[in-house]
Amino acid sequence: MQKKKITEMGRLSVAEFKQAKKLPLTVVLDNVRSLNNIGSIFRTCDAFGVERLMLCGICATPPGAEIHKTALGAEDSVSWEYFETTALAIDRLEAEGYTVCCLEQVHESISLENFEPDFSQGGYALVSGHEVDGVDPIIVDRCRHCLEIPQVGTKHSLNVSVSTGIAIWHFFEKYKRFAPK
Repeated sequence: MQKKKITEMGRLSVAEFKQAKKLPLTVVLDNVRSLNNIGSIFRTCDAFGVERLMLCGICATPPGAEIHKTALGAEDSVSWEYFETTALAIDRLEAEGYTVCCLEQVHESISLENFEPDFSQGGYALVSGHEVDGVDPIIVDRCRHCLEIPQVGTKHSLNVSVSTGIAIWHFFEKYKRFAPK
């Protein structure tokens, strides 16, 4: 097999991407400290057409060489906003009618493969948290759903950019089945 050339992939320009229909999902980063993780999440948001990214608390914001290293320009294509606190971002999302979910291991969380988003009810927000501490418990309590990715290994969690990517893909796959052609 021969690898595809970039010109064969039919990718959108940044301007075309900004105008394209988006996955009705906003990703919220709750105090993610690693610029590489933030950049990686930007790139994943671009790959799956996420409508926007909200960076909160200690999250770094573009422009920045460390974010760019993993975002590879997605920081220019994905719409983003900064909020001093995650609570302020959640306030905005609730006012806009979003169903707010978080990725966190809590009692009574929903295993990701069993979560069926209902896009007929509006958009979703996905909150991902700090690399060590996870999503702040105050924010967890404000979320309508807590989603958990099933795991079988010895580690208790996945890297935040990996887990966020898995969850974004889940929303993307469910939306593809819902969205009118």
